Amino acid sequence: MGFVHPSPREIAGELVARLQGAGFAAFWVGGCVRDFLLGREPQDFDLATDARPAQVEKLFRRTIPVGRKFGVVIVVEQGQQFQVATFRAEAEYQDGRRPEKVVYANAEADALRRDFTVNGLFYDPLARQIHDWVGGEKDLRAKILRTIGAPEERFGEDHLRMLRAVRFAAQLGFAIEPQTFAAIRSLAPKIQRISAERVRDELVKLFAVSRQRADQPVCLTGPSGAVIRLFSPAARGLVLLRDSGLLEPILPELAATISCEQSPDFHPEGSVFNHLCLMLEHMPAAAPELLPWAVLLHDIAKPVTAVRNPETGKVHFYGHEKVGADLAETILRRLKFSNRQIEEIVAAVRHHMQFKDVKLMRKATLRRLLMRATFPLELELHRLDSLGSHGDLAHYDFCAAAAEELKQQPEILPPLLTGNDLLALGVQRGKQLGELLREIREKQLADELKTPEAARAWVKAAIESPPQ
Repeated sequence: MGFVHPSPREIAGELVARLQGAGFAAFWVGGCVRDFLLGREPQDFDLATDARPAQVEKLFRRTIPVGRKFGVVIVVEQGQQFQVATFRAEAEYQDGRRPEKVVYANAEADALRRDFTVNGLFYDPLARQIHDWVGGEKDLRAKILRTIGAPEERFGEDHLRMLRAVRFAAQLGFAIEPQTFAAIRSLAPKIQRISAERVRDELVKLFAVSRQRADQPVCLTGPSGAVIRLFSPAARGLVLLRDSGLLEPILPELAATISCEQSPDFHPEGSVFNHLCLMLEHMPAAAPELLPWAVLLHDIAKPVTAVRNPETGKVHFYGHEKVGADLAETILRRLKFSNRQIEEIVAAVRHHMQFKDVKLMRKATLRRLLMRATFPLELELHRLDSLGSHGDLAHYDFCAAAAEELKQQPEILPPLLTGNDLLALGVQRGKQLGELLREIREKQLADELKTPEAARAWVKAAIESPPQ
């Protein structure tokens, strides 16, 4: 029987035992306690203790002093990382982003300086005892997100907490307490003082695919007063960004979709914003990591390309995919996404309108689409695009079947001939060589040339009988 590695929870319990065994107070804190009490398996375990960073480093063999000056040390145990923080009290925040100094304190003071009541719970896994100095248990049972203390003060200390409030409410299916929500709406413009990287990281977490769904939906109003109910965290998150006033300062281009109406024949759901919310609602649990951003940005240029036909009254968005690709790149660079991520998302935005024509494409054109590196992302984007509007999956099914058929023909994937092959046949370097390679590839994808031998014969004939 093979060795069974201990779970993160077991290791986190052992860390508490080692700290307490050395004479220190130690607890699990924050999100892991919240999730544990909600019956969810925590993803990360954070610890709080009265041991100072130097004492933590002495007690554990492998540590990383990632935030040592703020009292935080990462302990590495059996290949897994655990954040261990020394109890801290309230500190002065001068810039709305980080404290100026750290004041060490006891566990209760440490709880009182945290952001939300449901994140201010401490748990001793050895004694199996909860310590609640902030009313977090009551708010957990009521499914309410509330700041610890005055919300204006908590959000004034770190403006990113406003965005975290939206994320927690969306992912936990909680309501934001009225005073807390009013403070977010009042202070929302200050989110622009937070670095693009920190905002991006929160947004990525907010829109990440999740299996958790809320018990109670948030609702949108569609055409003629129709009610659209949303249960998924990502869709709820987008609505909460809008309602909190955070969407406009963070993503003004996306905020413009709220009032951008669409023609009901293809979009019975109404506005572009409603369309995006419905797409997020349909996102599957096993979706590509960049899919939420392809969804959010695929129609980003509709507000700036909208043209209403004065005779029919229909709204058209000519070229919105091309304009949208440029806009998407600008937004993603502003949020400091990586070059690889930007390239893949922008490609999906640029190509998303091609799917409406797939049944009319020449075989070679369709196969080029199917063989694009970003095709899996594009195909899933198209599926959600359809589900979030008219609901017709005919083009999706056609492409999925064509892609499966192509998998059974691996000989099509590599080109039949290379440039060196043409040189060996007597073709001179230059424009003709490139044109011949492109034409061979086109004929291969159209099933007109199926073997390297057939391709060589075609080249020889083309060389011997050039077009007049």
